[in-house]
Amino acid sequence: MWDYYRELNVFRVAPGAAEATRLRSRFEELFTTKTGYEALDERIALTLANQSQLLAVLIHPEIPLHNNAAELGARQRVRKREVSFGPRSPAGVAAWDNFMTLAATCRKLGVNFYAYIHDRLSKNYALPSLASLITTRAATLNLGASWV
Repeated sequence: MWDYYRELNVFRVAPGAAEATRLRSRFEELFTTKTGYEALDERIALTLANQSQLLAVLIHPEIPLHNNAAELGARQRVRKREVSFGPRSPAGVAAWDNFMTLAATCRKLGVNFYAYIHDRLSKNYALPSLASLITTRAATLNLGASWV
């Protein structure tokens, strides 16, 4: 299984039609295996049923093979809630969500969060908007290449 995962990572760096076909066949070989252990065989069958989603990387090699970044983002929210015993009102929930999203976006774009908030609250607008920075970053990463 881990060898297959490594092969998918190699494919992401140098995708090709022949390799995609080979990896699809290898997936089917791995997930049509019968072990004789009912619970494991059910889990294997469920994985095979999700083949199209799990192998989306063969069509769009720019997408990640895991969701660790999303899970880490969710954990930050949980840690904040545990440390401060949660928000006190629906407005507090909205404020937390907005500021945590802004902070995470700034971090990913290499923007100082406090400087950005100060720039927006003072209405200086010396820093570019996060939306324009995201658009610029997406253009340089050529994320749409395989989606056409």
